[in-house]
Amino acid sequence: MNKVGDTKNTHKVLTKRDFQLFSLIGMSVVFLIIFNYMPMFGLIFAFKDGDGSLNILKGMTESEWTLGNFKALFGDDTFWEVFFNTLKINLLLLLFNFPMPVIFAILLNEVSCGWVRKTIQTIATLPHFISWTVFGGIVLLMTDMNIGVINPILDFLGLSSSEHPVDLNLPQYFYPKIILASIIKSTGWGAIIYIAAIAGIDQSLYEAAEIDGANRFRRAVSITLPSIRPTILVYLLLNISTLLSNSFEQFYVFQNVANLSKTRVLATYLYNLGFTYRKYSTATALSLCEGVISLLLIFSTNWLAKKWTGEGILY
Repeated sequence: MNKVGDTKNTHKVLTKRDFQLFSLIGMSVVFLIIFNYMPMFGLIFAFKDGDGSLNILKGMTESEWTLGNFKALFGDDTFWEVFFNTLKINLLLLLFNFPMPVIFAILLNEVSCGWVRKTIQTIATLPHFISWTVFGGIVLLMTDMNIGVINPILDFLGLSSSEHPVDLNLPQYFYPKIILASIIKSTGWGAIIYIAAIAGIDQSLYEAAEIDGANRFRRAVSITLPSIRPTILVYLLLNISTLLSNSFEQFYVFQNVANLSKTRVLATYLYNLGFTYRKYSTATALSLCEGVISLLLIFSTNWLAKKWTGEGILY
């Protein structure tokens, strides 16, 4: 009798809250299917002769099969110029931007006053919630040669003058400008995951190190960094996998005729191919190549990480 009673007790009745949770999960699955998986049907456009089609669906289904889109893409000098410019920009962003959230999280962890720490974190995180269209416009106004606030600062430092102000919107200043703007916009938000990882470190390790005479810098290097190394590695691999990906708005807002050679990346080039020149098949071929390269990057970097450190994000 007890066994029968125990068996009955193992059957859980679904509650109203369970149905609510399943509904939320179901909506997420539907969202992924509609916006992530169904559009993948359009990848066949990369193997179709559909450039210039007035009816995209008809061009996708009725046009002839061809590999000419890839030949035209790889034979275009503009593509290779944009490709290497994208790679250069993203390598610079990875070099300068990736360490900043880690450094910011470690420094913020050393602030002992709770309300000061929360205030700094809030202020640093706010730029993330401003769209690149608005944030880029603010940057353009601040760096304007006539009304911007950066030139008076450079004048005070002796790097400019009111008679001959520096035009910070020239092409040669784009790389430093986009790097600094990206650091300001993304550091606070990117540091959240590292702050959470630091909060999970056993505090007895810090106490033992302090008893042994380790200063703050030594504790950060010997305890904090090794403890959050798995988190750093995961985000490094994810960043490497997106070396050819950029936010469209991030670069389009800075783009003009004068600095086109510096600001044009694959995201803006893809937009121009598809919507300006109506080369739908060529644009799809470019998008497919970008996705394949990103997939190869994530697998190869994960393999190297597991070989060198024994850790990775894929098994």
